[in-house]
Amino acid sequence: MTAETAAEAATATQPAGEPAAQPETPFHDLDHYVAIPRLSGLALSPDGTRLVTTVATLNGKGTEYGTALWEIDPTGDAPARRITRSAKGEAGAAFAANGDLYFTSARPDPEKPDEDPVNALWLLPRAGGEARVVLSRAGGVERVLTARHADAAFVQASALAGSTDEADDEARRKARKEGKVAAILHSSYPVRFWDADLGPAQPRLFAVESSTAEPEPGKPRTVDEAPALELSNLTPDIGAGLRFADTFASPDGRTLYTSVAKPLARGDLRSEVVAIDVASGTRRTLLSEDRMDYIPGPVSPDGRTVAVVVEPHTTPTSAYRSELHLLDVDTGQQRRLAPEWDRMAHPAAWLPDGSALLVTADDQGRSPVFRIDVATGDVTKVTHDDAAYTDVVVSPDGASAYALRSSYLFPPEAVRIDLGTGETTRLANPVERPKVPGRLEEVTATAEDGTPLRAWLALPAEAAEGGKHPLLLWIHGGPIGSWNAWTWRWNPWLLTAQGYAVLLPDPSLSRCHRYGQEFIDRGWGRWGTEPFTDLMAITDAALRRGDLDPERTAAMGGSFGGYMANWVAGHTDRFRAIVTHASLWALDGFGPTTDMALYWAKEMDAAMMDANSPHHSVGEIRTPMLVIHGDKDYRVPIGEGLRLWWELISASQLAADEDGKTPHRFLYFPDENHWILQPQHAKVWYGVVGAFLAEHVLGEARELPKELGL
Repeated sequence: MTAETAAEAATATQPAGEPAAQPETPFHDLDHYVAIPRLSGLALSPDGTRLVTTVATLNGKGTEYGTALWEIDPTGDAPARRITRSAKGEAGAAFAANGDLYFTSARPDPEKPDEDPVNALWLLPRAGGEARVVLSRAGGVERVLTARHADAAFVQASALAGSTDEADDEARRKARKEGKVAAILHSSYPVRFWDADLGPAQPRLFAVESSTAEPEPGKPRTVDEAPALELSNLTPDIGAGLRFADTFASPDGRTLYTSVAKPLARGDLRSEVVAIDVASGTRRTLLSEDRMDYIPGPVSPDGRTVAVVVEPHTTPTSAYRSELHLLDVDTGQQRRLAPEWDRMAHPAAWLPDGSALLVTADDQGRSPVFRIDVATGDVTKVTHDDAAYTDVVVSPDGASAYALRSSYLFPPEAVRIDLGTGETTRLANPVERPKVPGRLEEVTATAEDGTPLRAWLALPAEAAEGGKHPLLLWIHGGPIGSWNAWTWRWNPWLLTAQGYAVLLPDPSLSRCHRYGQEFIDRGWGRWGTEPFTDLMAITDAALRRGDLDPERTAAMGGSFGGYMANWVAGHTDRFRAIVTHASLWALDGFGPTTDMALYWAKEMDAAMMDANSPHHSVGEIRTPMLVIHGDKDYRVPIGEGLRLWWELISASQLAADEDGKTPHRFLYFPDENHWILQPQHAKVWYGVVGAFLAEHVLGEARELPKELGL
C-alpha cells in the first residue's frame, strides 16, 4: 500500500480535527474494517510486462467505494502504482493486442464538459499519457473484451428492445427519461435478477470499429489524432438472450463465442453456445440440447477449441453437477475433459502452446489451480497452499501464471505462480495484508452415515478468560458452495476480535469435499436431513476441544445458511441465539416468488418442499432469533423475512414481556438487497449482530449502533 492510500484508508471516516485511533487490528473497529482497500480482477498485457488490477477504496464520507486501476509489476521488483484517478472510478481493464489499455468509467469527458457523463469506453495509451474517451453512447458501456493477437475490441452494452440503431436508441431513452416513464412490459421470464429489474433495455454485443465518416473539412489536426470509433451491432435481433451471457473472443478477433439464454415453454430457459462471425454478424449455434446448459470458456491459442462447462438441468431426484468439455469449433465434436476427476472445474486460461488448460476447483476447503493435459486428461495440482485462486492469467512464455489469491487469513492479493514448481510468490501489491486477530485451524468429524466432514475454525489470538471461547456456528450460503475464500460480507475475524471462536463448516451439498459429486447427491432435496445432521456433528466435534465452551454457543447464516439457521431453530434448543439473514422460511411461498423460480421448480417437488420447510416448526422455536432482510432482495424476497418475523412473534415458544417486547429482533434494510453492500449499513449489520449475540450468549449489554437512532 502506498503512503497515500494508507492515509486515505485510515482517515476515511475520521471526523476532522480528531486524531485517527489505531485499534489493535482493523477487525477491532468497524470504521477501520470497512476502510480496508479491496482488490478485484486481473488483466495481463500481451507481452507479459504489465499486470493491472482494480482497487476499491472508501470515500471520505464512508458511504460508498470508489474504484481505480493499479499497475502491478509482474516481476515483483517495482512497487504498485495507481494509473487512474477520478471521483466516478474506473473498472473493467482489458489490454489491446498492441498494449493499449481499455477500461470503462462514468467520469466526465474533459473534451465534452457540458455533456452528462455516462459509463464510456476509455483508452490509456501503452506509451503513457492521459486516458481519453474513445467511445460514448447514451446507454453506456457495460464491459469490454479484446482479442489476444489482433487489433479487435468488443463491448457489451444495452439497447432498448425496439431500437433500430444507436440514434433511435438514444431518442427512445430520452423520451422515457423526459416522460418519467419507468414501466416495463414483459412477454417472457424472468423479470428481475438478484437486485435488478430486467428491461426494457437488453444486452447487445458490438464490434468497435474505426469510423468511416470523413473528417470535418478544414479542421486542424494533430499528429496523435486517432480516427473516431463507432459500434457495429453484432446481435441486433438476439432479444434478451445475452442477459446472463459469458462471452469470449477468438485470439484472431474473427469470432465471438457466447452463451445465449433460449426461452422455453412454462417459463423455462436453457443456455446455448453460439459463434458470432464478426465480419458478417451471422450466428451459428454450436451447442444446444434439451435440459442442458452450456457455458463457454476460454478459446485455445489456435482458435480451434473452446472450453465449455456443461450443466445438466436438475430435477428433484437428480442433483446439480458440472462437467468440463472441449468443443472443436470446426467439426462440432465435443468431449469431456478428465471424466474421472470428480471436481467441478472453472476453466481459467490455456497454456500458450495449447497443450493444457488451467482451471480452479473447490477442494477440501481450498480452491487450488490445476493443470489438465488436453491430450490425456491427466490432472496435476499446481498450487499446494490453503488458499483459493481466481482471475488466473498466463504469461506469454507459459512459465508463469498470475492470479488473485485469498484465504480466511488474508483478502485477495496478486501473486505469481511458477507453473513448473507450483511455487507462489506474493507480488508488490497496492494493499498490504491486514493483521487478523487470531489463527485458523481445521476441524474434522464423521457424519451419521460415516461420511468424513471438515470445517475451518477461526480462533481469537488471546486465550479466553476461564480457558473457553464462546462458539459461533456460521453456515454458508449456496447451498452449492464452500467456506474456502476471503469474504468481506461474511468475515469471521470481526467476531473473533470480540472473543468468539467461529466455526465455518462445509456440510452436505457443499462443493468442496474429496467425495465430490457424492457429497452433493446425499443432501439433494433433503435440506433438513443430512445438511442439518452434518452441522450438528461438526459442531459436536468442535466442542470436544478443551478451548470451546459448549454452554455459550450461537448459530448464524445467510441465504441457504439462513434457511439452515431457521431449520436449526425449530429442531434444537442447544444454541443461545440464532441470527438468520436473507433466509428461506416457507418454501411453498418462496418458490414462485424468487427471481429465478424456474431453477427452484427443478430442485424440490411439492412433497420435498413440505417436508423441508422450516416454517412448520415455528411452534418449537425456543431460541431468541435476529431476523435480517433487505427489501431489494429478489433472490429471497422480503416476504420470507416478513412472514418469519410475524410467525416468530405470534407462534414461537418465546412470549413477549409485559410491555409486549419480544426477545426476537428484526433488522430491516429498505434499500439493500441479498447482500448488505453499503459500508455504513455493513457497520450497522455487524453492530446489531454483535449486540444481539453479546446479550444472549455472553450475558452482556452492548450499545447498539448510534446510526439506528435508538
